[in-house]
Amino acid sequence: MNQSQQGSKSYLISIVMVAVLGGLLFGYDTAVISGAEKGLQAFFMEAKDFAYTDAWHGFTSASALIGCIIGSALSGFLATQLGRKKSLIIAGLLFFISALGSMRPEFLFFKYGEPTMSLLVMFNIYRVIGGIGVGLASAICPMYIGEVAPSNIRGMLVSWNQFAIIFGQLVVYFVNFFILGDHIQPVVEEMGKGIAAITPAAQWTVTTGWRYMFGSEAVPAGLFALLICFVPETPRYLVSINEDSKALSVLSKINGSEKAAQILKDIKETITVKTEKLLTYGVMCIFIGIMLSVFQQAVGINAVLYYAPRIFGDMGMEDPMMVTVFMGVVNILFTLVAIFTVEKWGRKPLLIWGSLGMALGAFGVAVTFGHAGMEMVTAVSIMVYAASFMFSWGPITWVLISEIFPNTIRGGAVAIAVAFQWIFNFIVSSSFVPMFNMHLTEGDDFGHWFTYGLYGIICVVAAIFVWRLVPETKGKTLEDMSKLWRERK
Repeated sequence: MNQSQQGSKSYLISIVMVAVLGGLLFGYDTAVISGAEKGLQAFFMEAKDFAYTDAWHGFTSASALIGCIIGSALSGFLATQLGRKKSLIIAGLLFFISALGSMRPEFLFFKYGEPTMSLLVMFNIYRVIGGIGVGLASAICPMYIGEVAPSNIRGMLVSWNQFAIIFGQLVVYFVNFFILGDHIQPVVEEMGKGIAAITPAAQWTVTTGWRYMFGSEAVPAGLFALLICFVPETPRYLVSINEDSKALSVLSKINGSEKAAQILKDIKETITVKTEKLLTYGVMCIFIGIMLSVFQQAVGINAVLYYAPRIFGDMGMEDPMMVTVFMGVVNILFTLVAIFTVEKWGRKPLLIWGSLGMALGAFGVAVTFGHAGMEMVTAVSIMVYAASFMFSWGPITWVLISEIFPNTIRGGAVAIAVAFQWIFNFIVSSSFVPMFNMHLTEGDDFGHWFTYGLYGIICVVAAIFVWRLVPETKGKTLEDMSKLWRERK
């Protein structure tokens, strides 16, 4: 059978690989703060015109998430009006601008190396710009892959986007580790209470190291913005703007000419009404999409990913950055579990078992954190917690969000779901440090066990939610979603 009859796997793989670069940048941008935040904190704590407090650092560490909320909220409009491809080009340019601006926020307006309130505002503006890129990529990359992928391997291909996110985090852990080199992180007594020591080896991290960490993102960002120009627009978007011949051409290259004609027919049947109302398929359709996003963040995973070096340092680990890199490798391996089992086991079983594994890990951290002699148990519990997320809520949420909504409302519905994801990401990330540092009495560990105990309880609730409400979508085409929700309405 020739290529025109069966389609080209190499063509499909090539365009998916370019699209998942957006996922890599998503992971890179959100995790770069983990290595840079202590140097950044010490830099702004030397400001003369304001006090850089616990609250300011929590906000600055999470400020990119404000942009993520904005970008994801805009993603539906941009994906519908400009198309998936052009929206991703915009995302790539925003990543690039943010990387260079975060590295040197003084550009044009401020004196280099002088921390001030105005410079902090400018730095956060650049981080928000990058966040808008992340928000766009987080919604549109899975949507793009889902709309070009054949139904029988769609879950696996969309899961590669999560692999790229985790790989991006791992890459930046390594990049931060090598940028730090023989230099060390500054020692901060406690958030907002001053710097205990800035040795000569730490001074470089405060003045320069964090800049290189943020600036390193410009390389993958520029590559993504360039390569995305060479991928095709998705067939489903092309049909929605009456470009049927272009849609058929793309479908034929992926699926073969005979199957492409049938897929095009199915797409046209479900896109006859181009602008159906968001609630056409019932409230539950939107509610489940939103709650999948909410639970993905409310389980608390990003509090671990963003603050991993600080957490491992507080546990007494001699080289917290190296332990963070090791955790990144574990995360990669367990993301592969999802990629190679999602089409065999289905979406629901992975989510349920992942929720229960996360609950076990979170409760383990809550019980053991801070107890002498229990450091290894705490570290293993954190690994179990993270690994369980990586084969379940990490990739599978993106798979479901990319495929669960009917064609006619997908752009808007995905935008709403992903916006909620970033809202809760911001809530969890910005609340983690003050919540973790809570004390009922002087020196107690209330904040430690309360924080992870709360995450564990949320994990159990998430498992029940999936078991009772989330439909299994394994093997269903995107066009089947309209029928599924009409029947459940």
